[in-house]
Amino acid sequence: MNLPEDIKYTKDHEWIRMDGDLAVVGVTDYAQGELGDVVFVEVDKVGEDIGAGESFGSIEAVKTVSDLFMPVSGTVEELNSALEDNPEAVNKDPYGEGWIVKIRPRDASEVEGLLSVAEYKQLTGA
Repeated sequence: MNLPEDIKYTKDHEWIRMDGDLAVVGVTDYAQGELGDVVFVEVDKVGEDIGAGESFGSIEAVKTVSDLFMPVSGTVEELNSALEDNPEAVNKDPYGEGWIVKIRPRDASEVEGLLSVAEYKQLTGA
């Protein structure tokens, strides 16, 4: 299982990485593996303000549909429009081309309260 050190993780299997004053959000390698082949990603609109732990969309795989949960409070600034034609990028490159949204966190310090790699490994048994 691929777990980059430079990002934070949630108990709901999302990841977040700060990129300047924006944060990139996606689902973890573990999550995409559990979901199976991703066929569709639906996310809320740009400009929407979403609280930490609130659903910001869903991800559909051959096996199931799962809600996506916002790691920290913030405003959706950008959607990964490439996922419309290429949702399988979530499976192939969950931390790169498979990112889902970019947000402007209300309080960037919330990111520090999320799980480290070691804590996420413990959660998943990796």
